[in-house]
Amino acid sequence: MNFEILGLGTAVPATLLDAGISLAVARSLSQASPEQGTWLEDVVAGSGIKSRRIVLGNDLVNDLCYGTRASGSPFLPTEGEVGGPSTGERLRHYARLAWPLALEAASNALRQSGIKPEDIVHLVTVSCTGFAAPGVDCRLIEELGLSRSVNRTNVGFMGCHGALNGLRVARGLAATGGAVLLVAVELCSVHYHYDMDPGQLIANALFADGAAAIVGRSADHSNDWQLVGNGGCIVPDSAAAMTWIVGDSGFEMTLGRQVPGLIGRYLGPWLREWLERQGLSITDIATWAVHPGGPRILDAVEQALALPEQSLAVSRAVLAEHGNMSSPTLLFILEKLMAAKAPTPCVMLGFGPGLAVEAALFR
Repeated sequence: MNFEILGLGTAVPATLLDAGISLAVARSLSQASPEQGTWLEDVVAGSGIKSRRIVLGNDLVNDLCYGTRASGSPFLPTEGEVGGPSTGERLRHYARLAWPLALEAASNALRQSGIKPEDIVHLVTVSCTGFAAPGVDCRLIEELGLSRSVNRTNVGFMGCHGALNGLRVARGLAATGGAVLLVAVELCSVHYHYDMDPGQLIANALFADGAAAIVGRSADHSNDWQLVGNGGCIVPDSAAAMTWIVGDSGFEMTLGRQVPGLIGRYLGPWLREWLERQGLSITDIATWAVHPGGPRILDAVEQALALPEQSLAVSRAVLAEHGNMSSPTLLFILEKLMAAKAPTPCVMLGFGPGLAVEAALFR
């Protein structure tokens, strides 16, 4: 059965970081020397990001930019500190700040869908940046007025391709009957690290916060933009290339330099085989929605699949406007493509720890 999208909603926090503010924040958090500061300029300039949003608030950002401490935030670095706040402190912020963002996105999706909250049969939540129980799912039930008998499924710690895992789950649940609400929310900013490790500098420059939600149901007709297939692959010998580990000072991301090369080597052969099982080839795909893990990731996908120029323009535009919000990012791209009435078939691709590739096919 196909999965029909009835409503799609997104939400971002109020605090805006442009490129200049991002550089000032990076300098404050990394405690860089003047010489090291030149590295930060290159990292921020090379991110492809013009703006992004975080939940931690303008008062903290002002302190970081101007060297003040008026906010009293535990996220203010102190001299000699390594790593930043404890994981417990960071997760307390996640528990307090994640659900309002998820609620805004879910409310927008429900409003667009025309489905009443009490008619949602399945609730799927996706997140890799925090843990709490009762968590976002229970808060959504209360705030949206969902049935207390709604079937809950949480997709956790899958990384940037988490929304694709969530879509697979939503499609399977919808086939059993009833409307599905899928909500992905990430607060990447609560895991900023305070050091000069190159991988952490890149992560600090790329990641942002956001939420996205979909309301859908099973369908057996062929309207445009229905989810008709899902696939995934773990790249061989890649376990150290991308990791997401719970550390003492937040969750620690590693992004190895070998990731673009691994994508270049393995993505094309696997994707061609997967598409062949769907009765398609790469040249049959009219639209591409690729998670923008960073400019080099998008470049690697374009080269691996020999895509025409501008094939990933929407992915690059979302990266420039919002940064890498982890799992919700692909749904922001999907929203733009559907609003523009982009042609199908469309392949959606995401990459995560493993190194894992996840794909979805819309027709």
